[in-house]
Amino acid sequence: MGTGFLFGVSQFTTNPWPFERDIETYARLGVQAIEVCEFKLSDDSWQTQMALPAAHGIQITSIQPVVRTLFPSKSQPEPLDVGLRMARFRQSIERLAPYAPSTAFVTNTGIAPNGNIQLLVETAIREYRQLADFAAQHHARIALEPLNASIANIESAIWTVAQAQEIIAAVDRDNFGLCLDSWNVWQNADLDSAIRGSGPKLFVVQISDWRTPRSFLDRLVPGDGEIPLSAFFKSVRESGFTGAYSVEIFSEGVPDALWEGDLEEVIARSRVGIKMAWEAGTGIDMPITP
Repeated sequence: MGTGFLFGVSQFTTNPWPFERDIETYARLGVQAIEVCEFKLSDDSWQTQMALPAAHGIQITSIQPVVRTLFPSKSQPEPLDVGLRMARFRQSIERLAPYAPSTAFVTNTGIAPNGNIQLLVETAIREYRQLADFAAQHHARIALEPLNASIANIESAIWTVAQAQEIIAAVDRDNFGLCLDSWNVWQNADLDSAIRGSGPKLFVVQISDWRTPRSFLDRLVPGDGEIPLSAFFKSVRESGFTGAYSVEIFSEGVPDALWEGDLEEVIARSRVGIKMAWEAGTGIDMPITP
């Protein structure tokens, strides 16, 4: 197991910025990895944009497709048809995977139709098998993300790592695994053992901090909230994970919204908060600068 730390930032964290500003600023601040958000790509120059991270020495470690949920959700209501949604997901893989070999495309389940979670799970297993097989042809992976219970039936029908692991096991594809977000799962029962048990199926790790939400988008800089991040990092490392730890912060609709403030400071403070928690949890030094 390596001892290094790959510091990443999701483009959701700098949501107000255009793609090019993200890359220039991340590189200047020493960000080593990026989670690309497809919605930031332009229709006419997306190929040039997708080449920018590598040109700046930044690794693409995960991608958020324009349509990432299996069923419709609050943030992604269209199209309504599951088949059309998965067709759009395939289009994202087909065009973006060549720029980031073996990267993970993140997916959520969306809302269970008429509250029928059993139907959703059965559909997920079937559709995700087909999606994973398609992704394998393009040297890509799929990462299923359980979301926090506060947004269950709004964005997802699964809210625990264990639920996600059951679907992952049923899909039974080497390139279909887990996206683990500290904000979403920190309140799960038996979280440490669930994380350690993920092993090589843990594809993506995202970091932010928690306070009781005042909107659907109310997350904090790591270290500013209630999540025991030191224990989280310890468990993730013990799972064997060696990928990027990406800051993914949503902050809108609250008086102190981070998206309305100094986002360079958000990245810098996130790095400091993560460094403190990482070193306390693992006993391994994390350089504050590259």
